[in-house]
Amino acid sequence: MKKNSYLWIIRQTGILALSAAFVVSCSTSKPSFDSKDLSYIYNPTKNSVFPRYNVTNQSDNQSVLAIDFFASELFFSEANPQGIPSAMMLLTVKLFCTSQGRVLADTAYYNLTIVKEEGRQEYKYNIPLRVKKDLEYVAEVKILDKLRSIVIQSFVPFNTLSSFNRYNFMAQGYFQKNELFNPVLRVNEYVNLVYLKGPADSLYISFYKPYRENPDPPSMLLPEKTIDYGPDTTVCFPYSDTLPLMFPKEGIYLCRVNKDSNEGFTFFNFGSAYPKMNMPEVMIEPLAYLATPDEMDKMRSAVRPKVALDEFWIKCGGNVEKSRELIRIYYTRVRYSNHYFTSYKEGWRTERGMVYIIYGPPDKVYKTAEGESWGYRKPVLKSSWGTRYRVKEEYLFFTFKKKENIFSDNDYFLSRSESLITFWDQAVANWKKGIVFRLDNPEEI
Repeated sequence: MKKNSYLWIIRQTGILALSAAFVVSCSTSKPSFDSKDLSYIYNPTKNSVFPRYNVTNQSDNQSVLAIDFFASELFFSEANPQGIPSAMMLLTVKLFCTSQGRVLADTAYYNLTIVKEEGRQEYKYNIPLRVKKDLEYVAEVKILDKLRSIVIQSFVPFNTLSSFNRYNFMAQGYFQKNELFNPVLRVNEYVNLVYLKGPADSLYISFYKPYRENPDPPSMLLPEKTIDYGPDTTVCFPYSDTLPLMFPKEGIYLCRVNKDSNEGFTFFNFGSAYPKMNMPEVMIEPLAYLATPDEMDKMRSAVRPKVALDEFWIKCGGNVEKSRELIRIYYTRVRYSNHYFTSYKEGWRTERGMVYIIYGPPDKVYKTAEGESWGYRKPVLKSSWGTRYRVKEEYLFFTFKKKENIFSDNDYFLSRSESLITFWDQAVANWKKGIVFRLDNPEEI
């Protein structure tokens, strides 16, 4: 093994230092008309509750879906016979085996009465699911908030293909031993990594440098940009499920218990600011979708990055007030891209994130086990025949295909052969003229 300058053991305390994050699934609200349209899963204006999900394979025939609610997002009411502040949720889970053509494998139904506890910030529930070995699954979760009549829907993929992949591990907080759901850990937060499938002698940790390539515009027929390099360093430690871990350097940390397998649990460190956009140096990078290479170099090398950033947006907006609105919309989309699309790279740096930031939340989303298709509504076409009018809706579609990799199950790439006409140049030009681009409303914010 190489000696690693990024990993070390503090001998006095026996603490292995490393820093980190792992990835969330997407949460949603109910569609209005088209039952196959799942566009609400990426539209935060239609959803007030964002549950978090983990799946762990506890045995060869049982996996556990863990669902975590933030107390601040729940609606507690005293309008009940007991007069106790409570949230009322109906939870439905349908487990589909995608290896066998989306066959229904299990179901679960729970009526939850969540009683408010002073000082409690999260409420977690475990749902056992019947599974078989060597298969792929997706859990379709629907949660009805009875008091607000809101439906939240999520799709949580996992598999039982191996005893060494990410679903056989559980990450916990070191001090409270709480299961971790957050894709980004706090700075200097210590964690434990628990292997659930029997004893393990060693923990192998491979460090990969962070991936910082941005995707090409969707209309360019170029290969997908992805990690094409191996780990900088691999180190081995005696395994213990109580060993405190922290990851201090930005990058990707693949943790394995089997030296001969490249499967394991991956932690990510995207920097102390991630996923927020509250520092000029961090806010400059997502502008690569709008700015020219020369403009990016000028902002990156500026002595006062905030001034350079402000000048870019004022040039786009024409005045301070409009520039502020552009900034609010653009970086809100960046932040939600980080929430929805983070994989082994920041969500805004993915191809779905690129499209989401420039075009906004899609008007149509259709999902399959192989990927998803996004539709953006074009201007409505009206035709008349006599006294009758016909309205025709057309959409610009982007197709994203799911890609397996050792780091994340949230990795998708854009099928560029299906995205020849994208209006990308028009969209970027509109942004730089102070207009938030919409195909069906290109003239206004």
